[in-house]
Amino acid sequence: MNPARRRILLAGTAAMVIAPAARAQAFDQGHAAWTALLKKHVLLLRGGQASQVRYAGFAADRGALKAYLDALSAVPAAALQAWSKPQQQAFLINAYNAFTVELILTRYPDLKSIKDLGQLFSSPWKPKWIPLLGGKVSLDDIEHAMLRERGRYDEPRVHFAVNCASIGCPMLREEAFVADRLEAQLEQQAERFMADRTRNRWNPQRGRLELSKIFDWYGEDFRLGHRGIGSLAAFAARHADRLADAPAERERIRGQQVEIAFLDYDWALNDAR
Repeated sequence: MNPARRRILLAGTAAMVIAPAARAQAFDQGHAAWTALLKKHVLLLRGGQASQVRYAGFAADRGALKAYLDALSAVPAAALQAWSKPQQQAFLINAYNAFTVELILTRYPDLKSIKDLGQLFSSPWKPKWIPLLGGKVSLDDIEHAMLRERGRYDEPRVHFAVNCASIGCPMLREEAFVADRLEAQLEQQAERFMADRTRNRWNPQRGRLELSKIFDWYGEDFRLGHRGIGSLAAFAARHADRLADAPAERERIRGQQVEIAFLDYDWALNDAR
């Protein structure tokens, strides 16, 4: 091979290898732009157990939101793979939440529920409209194929981090998820959600534990023993003090010998009008 041509080919190959790494280093792992928007447009409720979203405010800041979404979209798959697992998780959780806000804004202010964005035989989570990791993905792809993929992260608390723009969903956090605080953030999200008696509680009249429908849909994630949880009852036992007031009721929950029922899910938009 011509020496000059060989040098060109080698230089091109090196550029292909270096480019994803350079993009990985250039991306703001602190997600500061997303935090700025969240601090401005997320309203905490009940001492931080839940939140509402000022979608009108997000609509006014659509340019800043789009700039953050563009930054997410610019990250190639190879760059994501080069990051630590906490960095990957934070990126995917923030992407899910930010693109969900963008989806709501496509029909706001006339939208009453995210489910209104779906059609008779499809849901709003399945269309592949999100430019991410070099392709087009759906919200379901981010949540189920990436964040919940067996053997990848095995983190059931992700269900308290992703927000589906509904009142029944765990709160949209008032800051971005970041790798160096991800463990503490996920734990706080779990504690906040489990302390919210509108969605998780001990019912003394019926003598049973009443949990969010999320635990019915995704109970397997808690039963598979990820992070040593082992079962849904065992997870609830960790939060007995948040689920009940009376010492005897808390002990019953800790003993894991309780009937569990699931509450109806409120799909109304979590809008702070």
